[in-house]
Formats: sequence, C-alpha cells, structure tokens
Amino acid sequence: MSTDEVYRRIYDDPKFQTLVKKRGRFAWTLSIITLLAYYGFILLIAFEPELLGTPLSPATVITWGIPGGLGLIVLCFIVTGIYVQRANGEFDRLTRELLKEHGQ
Repeated sequence: MSTDEVYRRIYDDPKFQTLVKKRGRFAWTLSIITLLAYYGFILLIAFEPELLGTPLSPATVITWGIPGGLGLIVLCFIVTGIYVQRANGEFDRLTRELLKEHGQ
C-alpha cells in the first residue's frame, strides 16, 4: 500500500476528522483567551494609563502595570502548558491509535 493511500484512508477516517475538529476548537479557544488578555492590557494602556500607573501602595514605586504585565506573561505560559499537556496526552494518543489502525 502506498503512502498516499494510507494518508487518504486516515484522512477519510471519522476519528481523524473528530481529532482535527477537537484540536482546532481547543487551539482557537486558547488563542482567543490569550488575545483577549493581551488586547485588554493594551487597551488599558491606551485608554486608562493612569490606572496602570497608580502605585500599589503609597509606600512603593511599583505600579499596577508591573503585576498586570507579569500576569499576562504568566497567563501565556499557563495557556501554553495547558495546550502542550493536552496535545501530548489526548491528541497524541488519538494519533497513535489512528496510525495503528491504518498499519503505520
């Protein structure tokens, strides 16, 4: 059996179509969360700079913008970790099952 035939059989398999839809939906959901957080922060900088420029307390020079920016970075690491964990778990398992079913 040629490689092209194997690819065609896998592509036509309903399990593969389900995997593609699941993975795409999951990736788009995490992307939207990240983009909303990022653009929300940018909009705060653009339209409410005094809020992010307010000190955390009267005794410090650290403003709300610092933990906000760090929080955004941490959120991106968390979202990436969530995707990697699911991709290395569920999505890879489904891919291996498909390859095994189709003789690869």
